[in-house]
Order: sequence, then C-alpha cells, then structure tokens
Amino acid sequence: MKAAHFQSAIRLIYPARCTFCGGLVDSDFGLCGPCWRDTPFIAGQVCDQCGVPLLAGPDAPDDVLRCDECLTFARPWDAGRAAMVYDGNGRKMVLRLKHGDRHDMAGPASAWMARAAQPLLRPDTLIAPVPLHWLRLLRRRYNQSALLARALGTQVGRPMCPDLLIRPRATPPLSGLGRDARFATMEGTIKAHPRRRHRMAGRHVLLVDDVMTSGATLAAGAEACWAGGAAGVDILVLARAAKET
Repeated sequence: MKAAHFQSAIRLIYPARCTFCGGLVDSDFGLCGPCWRDTPFIAGQVCDQCGVPLLAGPDAPDDVLRCDECLTFARPWDAGRAAMVYDGNGRKMVLRLKHGDRHDMAGPASAWMARAAQPLLRPDTLIAPVPLHWLRLLRRRYNQSALLARALGTQVGRPMCPDLLIRPRATPPLSGLGRDARFATMEGTIKAHPRRRHRMAGRHVLLVDDVMTSGATLAAGAEACWAGGAAGVDILVLARAAKET
C-alpha cells in the first residue's frame, strides 16, 4: 500500500482532532476555527527582551523595543520571545502540558515557538530547557520544558542539551509570591552541569521554558549560562504572562 493511501486509511479510522477541543480538523495538531480565534498568539510589535506584545507605535532607535517592566528591571539575557499570551487557550495549553500529561501538545507548541524564535536563532545556537529539581521531576515524571526544547530543536534544526543546566537545590512553588520574593527564592538555584559546560562555552544558548511570569526562574537559568561560559543567552517561552493595558 502506498504511503498516501495508508495515511488516508489511518485518517478514516483516526481522524485529526483539534488540539484544544477535540473537534475534527484537517491536519494533526491543528486547531479548529473557534479555538484558533480564542488562542492569544503574539504577533506584531513585541518587547525585545521578554516577548510581551506592545501597543503599536513608532519604532525605537535600532528597532529595539522594551516593555515597561524590562525598562524598569534589568534582564540577565540578551533577547526573548514568546509564542502566546498566558491567558485563555494559552493558559490551558501550559497547564495541560505541565500538569495534565498532555505530551502531545509539545508538537504544536514547538511549531508556534519556532516561529517566535526566528529572530533569536544563530548558527551556533544550543537549546536548553529550564531544569527541574530531581524531587519535582520524580513527582511529575517529566520536565515539560524539556519536552518543548526537544521538539523545538527538531523544528529549527538546532542541537538540544537536556541537562545543560541542573537544579541542585529544591525551592518552594513561586505562585503567590511577589516579584522580589520570587527573585530571592530563585537566586543561585540553577547551575551549569559540570560535565556539560564545554558544550556551552563560547556558544549562544537559547533557554526554553513553558511560561514566564516575573522572569525569576529564567534569570537564574541565564546567570548559570553566563557562569558556564556562554557567549550569549536568549530566552523563549510558550506563554508570557502579560499585565492588562
């Protein structure tokens, strides 16, 4: 049986379903019309350091735009992007991937992240996920950021090192903490893996996580990359929590 005929037969038995609602769609990992409209993809002008969408306006000098938060607080990375806003279907995707064992969502999520990542990609880019402490990894059974990073590497044709960074010290959940408390909690909690430092030495690292809120976790990861000898650090997240404007 030819491949095309085989695929057609598979479609008759297992038709493609919408990633969010399960309705019929034309291709695997696609979205139906209503779910596509309700998914807050980020497009247009964005903050160059965190990827949050910005209101349209005149370009800044050298086309470098910053949101109010990134103008107020220095970020220890070079540039950042996000695929969607952490709201509506964006929030649902993160929570299902993170807590709902929806590993299948890493595929479509990585495709959307790959589009957002285009300005960040370099020939020497090395992709690395934000690590989990081993106790949390044991409870969750997987690192959602590693799933995204692995799928992203396939999408963009760049190498991915799953244990480039490690998290030797456990931290309490950050939810419910203010910005200062988040940064204080995360300070120094992520390190370069001593046996992987050679992989990042002199290279640009693209640090991947599922969601950015204050940026405390990504900041700890970026600092670890610099300490490990990286030539540059960018960040990429599936979803960016954004304040209403």
